[in-house]
Amino acid sequence: MDKKKTFGLAMLIVPWLTVPFMGKKSFFRFLPVASFVNLFLSVLGVIANKKKWWVNKSPLSPGFVDFTYILGPFFVATLWVFKLTYGNFLKYLITNMVIDAINAYPFAQIWEKVGVFKFKKMNHTIWYFICVSLAIIIYGYQYLVEKSFNKIKDEV
Repeated sequence: MDKKKTFGLAMLIVPWLTVPFMGKKSFFRFLPVASFVNLFLSVLGVIANKKKWWVNKSPLSPGFVDFTYILGPFFVATLWVFKLTYGNFLKYLITNMVIDAINAYPFAQIWEKVGVFKFKKMNHTIWYFICVSLAIIIYGYQYLVEKSFNKIKDEV
């Protein structure tokens, strides 16, 4: 197996090895927000490839969207960040800003070096600000989800 496929498989599988430590309750509590952000990233990936903001060269999910990244580290990191910080917006935002900086700079450079991804008409800083903005949006989304579930629970 070549290094791109090995890297892609590791990127997809390794984060999921941490999920059992999260607990079933937390997993299902934050599953809607992780799914929502992944849907958003999938649509963004299609637009980004069409506008040549970046190029996806992942051998595991060739084409418009890199599902190895979206369903691996991004999905699982979203679950963990919400589990560890939800309820304290400042802690959530700072945690996201740090993780997004690591994602946008050293990790993106590693992915470019391995050859599975390359920014074209977008740069690392714009990607960072997109991720931070998205973090703020999905916090609001989770708040609405929790409010809806609590309202339903109160009615029953």
